[in-house]
Amino acid sequence: MKRLVLLALLLSFFYGKTQIYDPVKWTTTVKQVSDTDYDLIATATIEDQWHLYSQSVPDNGPLPTTFIFKGSEHYLKKGNTWEESGHTVEDPIFNMEIKYFETKATFVQRVRVKGKKGFRIEAVVEFMVCDNTKCLPPKEMDLIFEVQ
Repeated sequence: MKRLVLLALLLSFFYGKTQIYDPVKWTTTVKQVSDTDYDLIATATIEDQWHLYSQSVPDNGPLPTTFIFKGSEHYLKKGNTWEESGHTVEDPIFNMEIKYFETKATFVQRVRVKGKKGFRIEAVVEFMVCDNTKCLPPKEMDLIFEVQ
């Protein structure tokens, strides 16, 4: 019985000491650019020491950031999701030249609204973040864009 109690105490100590990292927070906005065209803007706020990878990375590198927009009769996507210039560096984790973002990253998808406004566009972003010593497993987040 003493061993069982000791094991439980040790497990609770280690469980309490583990950290859950969540270094990226996502926000969304919608900007009207013409009568029918809107920019869906996804902004990632990235904690210090962490970086978020680009949508385009070399083979055998980290998972790129990807956006999947749920189809709807309310809109049409126009082109691919655009991203800021970011930083291109020799990544110490993957030993290759990779583009990533620090502090903040903005991604924009232009859409054409087919009819009346006042609907939501749902999307999922999948991304991976690393610091200079470790990477977190890929994560998916739901994004909602309110077209008014």
